[in-house]
Amino acid sequence: MEAINKHKGKVFPLNRTNIDTDQIIPKQFLKRIERTGFGQFLFYNWRFDNDGGLRDDFELNHPRFEGSSVLLAGENFGCGSSREHAPWSLLDYGFKVIIAPSFADIFYNNALKNGMLLIKMDEKQISEWMNQAEDGTFILKVNLEKQEITDDEGTVVTFDIPAYHKEKLLNGWDDIALTLQLKDRIEEYENSKLA
Repeated sequence: MEAINKHKGKVFPLNRTNIDTDQIIPKQFLKRIERTGFGQFLFYNWRFDNDGGLRDDFELNHPRFEGSSVLLAGENFGCGSSREHAPWSLLDYGFKVIIAPSFADIFYNNALKNGMLLIKMDEKQISEWMNQAEDGTFILKVNLEKQEITDDEGTVVTFDIPAYHKEKLLNGWDDIALTLQLKDRIEEYENSKLA
């Protein structure tokens, strides 16, 4: 997993609540066995019409949001089923940071385990940033180590994240890599049982 400490990115405002994992990545695209290639199907039913053409009425399809890597969303983002494909599709599309008032628990943990930074933020602050982001030029700078977000105007907002997740993200450790930090102790224990 790729480590993340500082991230500077264009913001895409998705002003919707209760976005479930079937909206993030519909079930018909879950047949792939690898973790890559899901970005093309992100928000598929919102991005594409029945003929597979891009919808003009979905903001992410507008050129001004091309290259966005920070997603602002409403409360309860990632609710619904526990499919890990949802964070895979967001990451594969290019989103590195998601900021919302709240996240579904399983999605929250799946995303963090896959190297995506999820930040819970006050609804009022998110609403202000969504308004600023509508023109497609709004940038946020996220500093995980300091737990700070800086906007275009230099305003700094702090955020909380569990220390366990912060350490894993800063070091790029997935669960296996975290376990391997104890490799010497594991081998010592195993050898003591064989003796």
